[in-house]
Amino acid sequence: MTSRETILTALADLLRTVPHVPVLRGEVLPERVPATGLMILRDGEPGEPGVTLSPLCYHYQHRAEIETVVQGTNRDATFAALCASTGAVIAADRTLGGRCDWVEAEAPQPVDLPVEGAASLKAAVIPVILHYSTADPLA
Repeated sequence: MTSRETILTALADLLRTVPHVPVLRGEVLPERVPATGLMILRDGEPGEPGVTLSPLCYHYQHRAEIETVVQGTNRDATFAALCASTGAVIAADRTLGGRCDWVEAEAPQPVDLPVEGAASLKAAVIPVILHYSTADPLA
């Protein structure tokens, strides 16, 4: 497994510690959203690395995204609690068990999405910046 894949898998596993909230990785939004909400981790883009030459090392600020979605009558409170819980688990393990130099989440920009014949969705993308280094851009 590559360094990038190891880090993204560790982030998905960390997000799964948020109680009662399913976490998917790279999947489409299901037809039904659980009452507790749902998170979908998108791999994102590693961006252009900084490079040091002695020894050769590529330094990334990889931008992954967590799609956070809630639905139901108490959407605002559920959404706020889900965002707070996500921030808390990231703050508790900023290095993903030593796999990453630093993990930082950025503020979400929530939107309300109407759903025909059902309660509307409240959703946001939470950008997550993963700082890590590797000896090979394909590793």
